Amino acid sequence: MDKNVFRNMSYGVYLTTTTDAGKPVGCVSNSNTQITSSPATFSVSLNHDNYTTECIRRSGLFAFTILSEKSDPSLIGRFGFASSRDTDKFAGLDWDRVEWVPVVKAGCGYVVCRVIGEMETSTHTIFLGEAIAAEKLSDEIPMTYRYYHEVIRGTSPKNAPTFIAEEPKAEEKPAQGRWVCGVCGYVHEGDELPADFTCPICRQGADVFKKEA
Repeated sequence: MDKNVFRNMSYGVYLTTTTDAGKPVGCVSNSNTQITSSPATFSVSLNHDNYTTECIRRSGLFAFTILSEKSDPSLIGRFGFASSRDTDKFAGLDWDRVEWVPVVKAGCGYVVCRVIGEMETSTHTIFLGEAIAAEKLSDEIPMTYRYYHEVIRGTSPKNAPTFIAEEPKAEEKPAQGRWVCGVCGYVHEGDELPADFTCPICRQGADVFKKEA
C-alpha cells in the first residue's frame, strides 16, 4: 500500500485546546473536520498518548484555533513538540477563555465545542463536538498541511494522525549541508550553521542541530 497518496488529501493546521481543572492545555492537530452545518458539528482526532486527549475527555469541552500562513511557526513547535503535562504552552501568548475553554487568538479564527460523542481507533480518539462559540479573527489565508511542510519546511510529530515516516533515499546526495533539529526535525540547508541560529519551529538553539552525513 502506497501511503504517500494520503498526502494528496487536504488538511489544515490547528491548535486544539481545552482545560485541566482551570489550567490551559493544548496541542497541534491537523485532522479537524466540519461534519454538519446545522447544528454546527466538528470532529478532531488526537493520539491516545496526548495529555490534551485526557483533558478533553474529563472536561467535555475543546476549542481549536485555525492557524494562517502568517501565524508564527513557533506556535507549532510550542504546541506540537512538548507536553502540556509539564509545559505552560500559553505563557506569553495572546489568549482568552471562551465558554471556559482557553483559546489562542492567533490565525484566522476559532471554534469552541461541547463534546457530544467519541470513537476509538487503535491509536487515536476521535472527538465529536457541537459548536457553542466561534469567531473570525482575520482574513488571512488558512495554513494547510502542505504549506507547513513545503514552505515552512516543518515536520510532523509522531503522534500526528497523518504522520508518515520518511524513507531514506540513499541514491540522492544533498548539494549542500543539511542540519536537522533534534527536537522537531526542521531541516536547515547550508554548509555552515550560524552559532546564533534559532529553529523557526521549536525555537531551540544551534546546539540541538546535527549535520547529516
